[in-house]
Amino acid sequence: MEYKILENGVKMPVLGYGVYQTPKIQTTRLVKEALELGYRHVDTAQNYSNEREVGRAIFESGISRQDIFVTTKTQSNGYENTLSGIDKSLDEFGYDYFDLILIHWPINDNIGTYHALEDALDEGKCKAIGLSNFNSTQFEDILDNCDVNPMVDQIETHLLWQQEKMHTYLTKRGCIHESWSPFASGNFNLFNDETLLDIASNYSKSVAQIILRFLIQKDIVVIPKSTSKVRMSENFNIFDFKLSDDEMDIIKEFDSNRSYCNWPYSMNKEK
Repeated sequence: MEYKILENGVKMPVLGYGVYQTPKIQTTRLVKEALELGYRHVDTAQNYSNEREVGRAIFESGISRQDIFVTTKTQSNGYENTLSGIDKSLDEFGYDYFDLILIHWPINDNIGTYHALEDALDEGKCKAIGLSNFNSTQFEDILDNCDVNPMVDQIETHLLWQQEKMHTYLTKRGCIHESWSPFASGNFNLFNDETLLDIASNYSKSVAQIILRFLIQKDIVVIPKSTSKVRMSENFNIFDFKLSDDEMDIIKEFDSNRSYCNWPYSMNKEK
């Protein structure tokens, strides 16, 4: 496993297992399977309604809590609501801290919400804090009004939208760029692309593995989701090869600043 070191020294695995839209009835089993395969990073959120099941999977796995990096994201607006939401999440999760808490998306009172994350950090309820779906203007607002710099910004990032501008911006500010939906949720027919298939054949890998390896080599953390143990294993098996500079350049050409997501809270494209 490879790691990124957050601004405060916390180690974050570059590959995680995401549980977005994973039904509660399946979450514990799937997270346990991921942990059995070697994953040590799990990404959940209050909005996903499966924090309890993630915590149960960790407990039943027998793996020490301190060996697993767990992210959750707030579903709240403002200081007081966020503080109470974090306490509820910890109660659901069954442990006394998260490794990372993010503001899930920009809301009306980003500053008050982020102050609550800062206090949670001070109180040991998490080890790191950050943002999700924030563009550079929104990020700057946090920098101008808060004391702790965001350590992670989790944003839509895949081959068709590689977020080059945001990546440069975040890197300059010591913030880790994390990709949600690294496969673009199966859109754009990437898995059948001839160029990617050719590159994959050079390593006896799948296109999915090439995509994840590409993003990791660009210093981006990835959290792919799968409900298939075979696919989970495939996604995890990406640390035994490295793409060449020429291959990296070829894949960079896929970038067309295309988002597949039109949700009202998704990150606004950088101007």
